[in-house]
Amino acid sequence: MRFINLIGAAAIAFAAFTGMAAAKDWKTIRIGTEGAYPPFNGLDSAGNLVGFDVDIAKALCEKMQATCTFQAQDWDGIIPALLAGKFDAIVASMSITEERKKKVAFTNKYYQTPPVFVAPKDSKIASWDAAGLKDKVVGAQSSSIHANFLEGEIQPGGAEVKLYPTQDEVNADLAAGRLDAEIADRTVLQAWLGKPEASCCEIKQVVDMGKYAKYFGTGAGIAVRKEDADLVDKFNKAIAEIVADGTYKKINDKYFPFSIY
Repeated sequence: MRFINLIGAAAIAFAAFTGMAAAKDWKTIRIGTEGAYPPFNGLDSAGNLVGFDVDIAKALCEKMQATCTFQAQDWDGIIPALLAGKFDAIVASMSITEERKKKVAFTNKYYQTPPVFVAPKDSKIASWDAAGLKDKVVGAQSSSIHANFLEGEIQPGGAEVKLYPTQDEVNADLAAGRLDAEIADRTVLQAWLGKPEASCCEIKQVVDMGKYAKYFGTGAGIAVRKEDADLVDKFNKAIAEIVADGTYKKINDKYFPFSIY
């Protein structure tokens, strides 16, 4: 009976090993993105995932000769979903930070833009630091680098920090007057400020990324599980290729009038 159990265990282990090897050839890659962070990722009228992140991912998959599938995942749960095996990579404008590197591996950056404070045009806020924002209500998307910055640098000075599941909800509360200011990625907020509902507000301050590098990291990268270092290498090679052959610029120019690389 013990002999049979050992054979059975060996067979199961072999099947698991061969199954794992087949799963790691990266001919098919499952990609998770938020689907609620335009213009980087969002949903079109038909419910399809679209945006800069999605187009970049498709271009990378083409270079890697891989078939890629996409699925939307709420931002708060996106790293846990990756670690649980729901998908193989996160392409969702995720900033490369030391804190996140404790949980996942990152590729090289595929873009980098600075964070900014946005507030009503007639705002009387004198300075965009802990002292200037004392007793003000400042918003950001939860589980983001911007939320971490507010909680680490601004809230201790006496500001009230409000966090929201999506960036759209932050924008809506600022426009409705329920926030004194918000902080987010410059490119995302510039896109929102071009809409009629954002006529109330304007960019007030660009945050120094170098000074606060521990919060804002070194750009947006693709996150994968730490054990999938070979997939990081494949993505890095593909990123370099789309930058070199002009594919990146074509995608960039579709969304932005300036380079975000």
